[in-house]
Amino acid sequence: MKYGLIAERLGHSYSKIIHELLGRYNYDLMPMPKEDVEELLKKREFDGLNVTIPYKSYVIPFLDWISTDAGRIGAVNTIVNRGGKLCGYNTDYFGFQMTLYKAEFDVSGKNVLILGSGGTSKTVRTVCTDMGAKRVLVASRTPGEGMISYEASKEASVDFIINTTPCGMFPDEGVSAIDIRDYKNVSGVVDVVFNPLYTKLLLDCREAGIPHVNGLYMLVSQAMASAHLFTGKPVTRKETERIYKAVRDTTENAVLIGMPYSGKTTIGKLLAEKTGKVFIDTDDEVAKVVGNIPEYIRDYGERDFRVHESEVIIKLTKTVRGAVIATGGGAVLKPENIRALRENGRLYYIDRRVNLMKPDETRPLSSNKKALAIRYAERKNIYARECDIRITNNSTPERAVQKIMQDRIGK
Repeated sequence: MKYGLIAERLGHSYSKIIHELLGRYNYDLMPMPKEDVEELLKKREFDGLNVTIPYKSYVIPFLDWISTDAGRIGAVNTIVNRGGKLCGYNTDYFGFQMTLYKAEFDVSGKNVLILGSGGTSKTVRTVCTDMGAKRVLVASRTPGEGMISYEASKEASVDFIINTTPCGMFPDEGVSAIDIRDYKNVSGVVDVVFNPLYTKLLLDCREAGIPHVNGLYMLVSQAMASAHLFTGKPVTRKETERIYKAVRDTTENAVLIGMPYSGKTTIGKLLAEKTGKVFIDTDDEVAKVVGNIPEYIRDYGERDFRVHESEVIIKLTKTVRGAVIATGGGAVLKPENIRALRENGRLYYIDRRVNLMKPDETRPLSSNKKALAIRYAERKNIYARECDIRITNNSTPERAVQKIMQDRIGK
């Protein structure tokens, strides 16, 4: 083994994808207990390692030298074997700094609240202090010297909140260390979690209109800084952006919402074909559970159908990454569906004029033009509100696909 990542568990990691996209070396993921970490470091049979939860401070006594930043922070996330001498660095510092720049978050003169007190918290605290933050508070479940409780943090005046805890990380999505509504006048939130792309905290920020960013750019930037240390060859900003976009595209679903007969399935299949992604139609997945959907709705009603639809969507979005997902026309009617789809998805509203839609009389909810017009009037504002981008499909499916692909390249 030459290069790799050590951690207690690594079911959530994108690090192998990121490092190997750079094309300089193979990279291994190595979940292991503490005793194996000690043995690995003593044997020194590697060229370079990255280190993550919970070993960023634990590895320090086994190293021969650590950088100034790693020493100030008290955490190491990169180890380089230089002729048998183990040198420790902290590239998370650079990664978090780049995240603030990319998000255009200026913490100078501001009050910052950091959630969590682990290795990443120490890094974030150092960066914010170095960048001129007026005050840096650290909230912990076990407050001690220099830390406050989560309850006390609600009373603090803060401009930025940064989550450094694993709360909400795969596979434990749907939870948050705080309720963002308890904090007034917050102008920006960073969640260093990157899987899912949008944690409950970030989804809550979106609904509250608070600018927010996840931890994916930090992950990629720190990895590129590690690659520089591993190989001695710097990674350009252009190359970092390329890899960031490639990883995001690999892990983010393209979710198509919109009316029945708007072209979601046709566009979705064509998009999947052009991008090499898997195509999933949520109606097909629901049909595996309930059988023929029109018949099921006629026999048991729309409400019962929507229950099954939600169960399928929520289960699907916990496991699927980097796919094209076409949803049923009414999937947007339940907020829990939207939140589930958004965790790892970018939502495209496929909007088509009603007079261009061709209804199917076998479908009870949209069997004719009049029924379609009524549904469209009921739902169009929901589609527009919940989408990330609206794609007009009054021409050809190929043109709609082109617009989606342009968006995914440019964002």
